[in-house]
Amino acid sequence: MAIATNTSLTYSSVAIREDLSDVIYNIAPLDTPFMSGCAKTSVDHTFFEWQTDSITAGAANRQIEGDDSIAATARVLPTRLGNYCQISQYVNQTSGTDDAVNYAGHGKHQAYQLAKNGKRMKRDMESMLLQNIVRSAGSSTAARASAGVPAWLATNYVSMNPTSGSPAAGATGTTAMTESTATASITEAGIKNVIKDAYEAGGNPDLILCPPAIKQAVSDLAQSVSSLRTDTKGDSPAHVIAAVDVYVSDFGTFRIVSDRNMNSTEHVFFLDMDFWALGWLRPFQTVELARTGDAVKQLLLAEYGLVSKNEKSSGILADCAA
Repeated sequence: MAIATNTSLTYSSVAIREDLSDVIYNIAPLDTPFMSGCAKTSVDHTFFEWQTDSITAGAANRQIEGDDSIAATARVLPTRLGNYCQISQYVNQTSGTDDAVNYAGHGKHQAYQLAKNGKRMKRDMESMLLQNIVRSAGSSTAARASAGVPAWLATNYVSMNPTSGSPAAGATGTTAMTESTATASITEAGIKNVIKDAYEAGGNPDLILCPPAIKQAVSDLAQSVSSLRTDTKGDSPAHVIAAVDVYVSDFGTFRIVSDRNMNSTEHVFFLDMDFWALGWLRPFQTVELARTGDAVKQLLLAEYGLVSKNEKSSGILADCAA
């Protein structure tokens, strides 16, 4: 197709104004279901402690009438546990010029980066809190570490590869769970075993927290595919139900929630969130750092640790192949 002579075309133009949208499209997910579900408490030391206790299972308790030689019942003392606070931080530095220019999509660049890194830090925290790592006091050359959830779950533990995997010993946060190669997919029998173990230990978990691939595998266990119509005329579209978001067991009803920030793709947590908390030594804060030139420098930090109020309340199904 011919173009008339001297027709003005955009290809040779030099003064076309740019068209830059005033919106920044950020796809990063911000949900942190475990951290958001934890209670918040204050601590006053880098090493903080708490106590747990339980009552022994019911047993025969028949005594002789008039017995005058009764011995004192043996005392069972509470267990004293502790964890360390760890520090998470990001440093944001912006030159005076960079903070003065007009950016599309956001205001001051320093404020934008602080807000963005605050959300990034929350994702870091979610991943670390669910990590199979033991507590560490740290040193002048090594950071302190707060023991993650798997390091506390010793009682209600089931592995899809029981020949190699084993729970954390002692439920003190000082021994990591032994992870094994995931060779078997998650099964409903495994789910039921963890729920039953938690119930018999006195727990009432109501949240199943799992990686996305395991969430799909759970849905496949009891997938219900059907065509649903909202009227008798058949005018509305059919719906396919291929997800399981609630699991009703013999010992309670569970919400099934996927967590895309989980650092492992092979473990499923059965949690009673009333028994998990975050101990804050220093909540999220922004610290102004010394200005050494034509730049603004700010430190975003938080210091916190995980509290496992009683690990018998929760459980884990480990080493599940997706």
